[in-house]
Amino acid sequence: MQPENPRIVAVMLDWPGTAFLARLALTGPYLLGGIVKLADWQGAVAEQAHFGMQPAALFAAATIAVELIGPALILLDRLAWLGAGMLGMFTLLAAIVANAFWTMPISGSEQDRFMATNAFFEHLGLIGGFVLVAILSPRRRHARA
Repeated sequence: MQPENPRIVAVMLDWPGTAFLARLALTGPYLLGGIVKLADWQGAVAEQAHFGMQPAALFAAATIAVELIGPALILLDRLAWLGAGMLGMFTLLAAIVANAFWTMPISGSEQDRFMATNAFFEHLGLIGGFVLVAILSPRRRHARA
């Protein structure tokens, strides 16, 4: 049998704003990324081209859409599973494209390889957060009903 959370922790976790703030913390970087890319279209296209994504404009538009729609669905807690799936798949693809540490030469910079490895596994952690959003969203709605 697991012990219950300390009272102060239970109060903080039960406060409705906590769930929203947690979802905002998880999705905020994507939302900000989408807004920045939308404001700097040429930079967004150049970023896609840098990573070899062609046609770069199409990938830039898709990235902006995912980075804006996914967080909106999660923050509104409507079709959160879809928003979480969008961002989870996007994060996995981005980790593979941008942080492919397994392709880096062993004889190369140890620092660069370490940073790419660390970033890759950080992205996996974010994916875990999106899975939790998809699991917990319907449970929270059911508990409120």
